[in-house]
Amino acid sequence: MDFDDFYRDTARRLARYAYGLTGDAVEAQDLVQEAYARAWQRWRRLSGYDDPEAWLRLVVNRLSADRWRRLGIRRARAAAEPPPPTVSPPSEDLVLLVRAMRDLPEKVRRALALHYLLDRSIADIAAETGATQNTVKSWLFRGRTLLAAALEDTSVMAQEGARRAR
Repeated sequence: MDFDDFYRDTARRLARYAYGLTGDAVEAQDLVQEAYARAWQRWRRLSGYDDPEAWLRLVVNRLSADRWRRLGIRRARAAAEPPPPTVSPPSEDLVLLVRAMRDLPEKVRRALALHYLLDRSIADIAAETGATQNTVKSWLFRGRTLLAAALEDTSVMAQEGARRAR
């Protein structure tokens, strides 16, 4: 029997077996792929075995055990580490800014993020985006104008809401 026939005859069974061991379809596919890669490398010798599929199952068993061992080590490390520091929630201004940024056109939003968040120059932004420097300047101007209008609208709405609550 050649390797292709062997693969076609055994792949589904081995995938079901690996899934039974791991409970995770993606992990099972990874284990099966690795087992067949190892079988392919040793096919001359394996093809002479009485039951080469048993060898594949053994490889999947060992790979699965290694996976569980690695998960146990990761969990132990995570349990030994102190919890991460608590992070305060974002300010209301930041939430409003992010919400306003989402409504901007993608090119304008990208130019604003590159310029104001990453301190990139207009020339750098033009080179990265393939636009002219004048186009980048217009994106930045348009973005600032649209953000100012959006943030002004939310400010006015907040003030009106505060007045109604009184």
